[in-house]
Amino acid sequence: MTNNYVADPKLIEWMKDIRRTIHQYPELAFREFNTAAYLSRKLDELDIPHTKGIAGTGIRAVIGKKEQGMKSVALRADMDALPITEKTGLPFSSKNNGVMHACGHDGHMAMLLGAAAMLKKHTNLPGQVILLFQPAEEDDGGAEKMIAEGVLEGVDGIFGGHIERHFKVGEISVQPGLICAFTDEFRITICGPGGHAAKPHESPDCIVAASYLITCIQTLVSRETNPVYPAVVTIGKICGGSAANVIADRITLEGTIRSTHQEVREKIITSLKRMVKSIGELYVTETELIFTSAYPPVINNSLLAGIAQKAAVQTVGESGVTGQPYPSLGGEDFSFFLKHIPGCFVRFGGEREDLPHANAHSPIFDFDERVLPIGAEFFVRCAFLFLQQTDKT
Repeated sequence: MTNNYVADPKLIEWMKDIRRTIHQYPELAFREFNTAAYLSRKLDELDIPHTKGIAGTGIRAVIGKKEQGMKSVALRADMDALPITEKTGLPFSSKNNGVMHACGHDGHMAMLLGAAAMLKKHTNLPGQVILLFQPAEEDDGGAEKMIAEGVLEGVDGIFGGHIERHFKVGEISVQPGLICAFTDEFRITICGPGGHAAKPHESPDCIVAASYLITCIQTLVSRETNPVYPAVVTIGKICGGSAANVIADRITLEGTIRSTHQEVREKIITSLKRMVKSIGELYVTETELIFTSAYPPVINNSLLAGIAQKAAVQTVGESGVTGQPYPSLGGEDFSFFLKHIPGCFVRFGGEREDLPHANAHSPIFDFDERVLPIGAEFFVRCAFLFLQQTDKT
């Protein structure tokens, strides 16, 4: 390997500065306008041509050419933040109230720009590298919208990754096959006429109905699905009621289903529909169940997982490469890319030992910035190894 595969100290500091700048100005899904403008300026600094405004705020950059007999590979980073008020106390904490990069996407963008800087040094790329900066991974599936606008045209394979605090710095998790779950989000509405709290006989109580439904939902996994397949049903949001002496006329519940097997997924959805309908009959209320979004599972291509494993060994050594014996029940819209082209999604160890409970989506989330050059170097190696392949994927 040449030194062009390794981030030098100056480049590492450049990536850290990018990460910290983006961290201070987080933006929610499809609102990443300032983030996109900042990324565009950095790509201009590297003299990398790119197209802005894809799916609203996404960017597609191109390094090298795809000549006759050559391949094209895409590398992807997500851009959006979460509606969380930061409590890390970091000197570069969020300046956008109520919004925070609490999932590492700021690091992913810095990694990809670092990889771009290293790839730009190579004048003999054996193919073309596409850089995808994608909006809205956390909400509404920005990947699907970018694909609809043609970002995968002519692309033969794709690699992506996520900073993961469950792995130590210097570890990369690579696993073929299914690594992330189906995700189905839903909203349940329970309605009644409402009334006076002192006269419960005059109006069905939507809060009581909702409470009982939540209890029933807990049995969907424990009593109605095959226990050898992991699954979770969580109610994460409840809205309703206006005063202590008023019987609420409307309650909404929002939740998510995570599953790793299509048959289990269908069983849970069917059973949830039955329960919601039954609650309406039991408590004489009107009920409605709407599924609001769904991500397919992430299923890594075996050939590209092999390339990723080789790149990981070259980056962190054999002792630093680990597998993922059980699929995560987290969702990841990288899955939409994998419906169109082969790819592999990995996890980069970013544990901070002084923050043992600061997991993703926590207001105190942070990661060890030593992971940044590891991710950048891994992406560069993946790109070269893929482009040097002579067999078709």
